Amino acid sequence: MHMLRRLLCTAALLTLSGVVAAAPAAPAAPKEGVHYKVLPQKLETPAGKGVEVIEFFSYACPHCNVFEPLLAEWVKKQGNNIVFKRVHVAGGARALPQLRMYSTLEALGLVEQYHTKLFAAMHQQGVRFADDEEVLDWVAKAGIDRARFSDAYRSMGVQSRVRRATNMMKDYQIDHWPMIAIDGRFITSPSMANPDESHAHGSHAHSELEQQKVALQVMDALVGRAKADKK
Repeated sequence: MHMLRRLLCTAALLTLSGVVAAAPAAPAAPKEGVHYKVLPQKLETPAGKGVEVIEFFSYACPHCNVFEPLLAEWVKKQGNNIVFKRVHVAGGARALPQLRMYSTLEALGLVEQYHTKLFAAMHQQGVRFADDEEVLDWVAKAGIDRARFSDAYRSMGVQSRVRRATNMMKDYQIDHWPMIAIDGRFITSPSMANPDESHAHGSHAHSELEQQKVALQVMDALVGRAKADKK
């Protein structure tokens, strides 16, 4: 009986250690060039104790769609530690209607109300938002006044927001998305925030969800570093 109990305990420990080994290991101290990069020159951020965090995303991006609920929960937990912003990327002519759509929602103060609905429209309902009419048709069906939205969509103010997004992509050296900018100097993303250094060299494979969870932990560390520097 004692031998059987010892064997069962040993098997349980081996099983547990296997599970732990399979789980992605978050970096205790994220490394520059591995988990994040530093911009050559720090960009201007709002004054105050909150650390600016910017998500560069696209409604058409499937990775952004998967990342959205995790990021939203992370932002909620951060609370007053951060000043959170989003920038819809300017990914060429095909993405322009989506960028203008987001910029219009932002101008009208409707982003939070429709943000997740737009992801669902593209990735669950098959809406492409490929041109202006498709954008305006969806807006009207979603309950937004079409004329009011159309006026804003074509306004100089929204055009200015579109130009600003394009310039910010250049300033922050955004070459894929989702990407996260922290304190105007750190850049990270799920694809950069590898669970461990060995994964960066291709010896381990982790799921997208695991990478995204590790990215959030890297973001925790970078926000903490930026916040400490503000004191």
